[in-house]
Amino acid sequence: MGIPGEHAWALRVGQLERRYVVHVPRGYDGKAAIPAVIMLHGGGGTARAAMRETGWAGKADEAGFLAVFPEATGPNPRAPGNFVGNPQTWNDGSGRFHSGSTNVDDVGFINALIDGLPSRFAVDGRRIFVAGFSNGASMAYRVGAELSGRIAAIAPISGHLWLKDLQPLRPVPLISIAGTADPLNPLDGGEVRVPGGGVEHRPPLRDSVLRWAKLNGCQPEPAVIRDTDGVRWIAYSPCLRGSEVEFYTVEGLGHTWPGGQSLLPATMVGRTSGKLRANDVIWRFFERHPQR
Repeated sequence: MGIPGEHAWALRVGQLERRYVVHVPRGYDGKAAIPAVIMLHGGGGTARAAMRETGWAGKADEAGFLAVFPEATGPNPRAPGNFVGNPQTWNDGSGRFHSGSTNVDDVGFINALIDGLPSRFAVDGRRIFVAGFSNGASMAYRVGAELSGRIAAIAPISGHLWLKDLQPLRPVPLISIAGTADPLNPLDGGEVRVPGGGVEHRPPLRDSVLRWAKLNGCQPEPAVIRDTDGVRWIAYSPCLRGSEVEFYTVEGLGHTWPGGQSLLPATMVGRTSGKLRANDVIWRFFERHPQR
């Protein structure tokens, strides 16, 4: 199945059938091993919605990597995902949602997915990366910590690090992006109105990045690399074993993929922004950080 374009597969993990979509880039011939970017959708989302929202498939065609879009699980795993009727969520370590309360083995799913890629594609095992949005970002943190021997670098966007016990085998480089006007995961934390009603307290989003920087043995005070046109870029470095931690904030950006589109109303998630194209900056970071 090395034909360029989109391909859907399923695999069984425990008692659940798990699904994912792979976008094979234009020009792929199976002769040279190429990287893979695994993109984890947000809570309530789907693999194909993440493809539309983020544009990773187009970036994969441009740069020559596999773009992999796994599906989380809904309360009814036999039914299609639906934001209202059957919201798919990741077991991100927070204990939230049906996936947390039933302890869905999402780490095992991603691990099995990675195991299966070489049977279908020429994949460079040193260049397997994970990005995620919102609940998918929190899952990217978890995968980075628990599969650190397999994941070269992670890019959690607009999501928290919920895990308390972090014992990665190696420092995993991280790049994170957040909006200053995110109504669901505010930079400085606070009370938020969640979809479906209700109010929850969220910790400061920036604290998750700082925790990862400490985990990687980075310098505690970040350096400001750039602060222009509403985009602030800071870096915690140097870090252990050549790892890096970078954090971008985008002025006016809501709870949406930077440089992408949103399938939800701005009244719920805030505004999109073209001030930063997340796929471009994430991919440049990933290119610098094959697994060492």
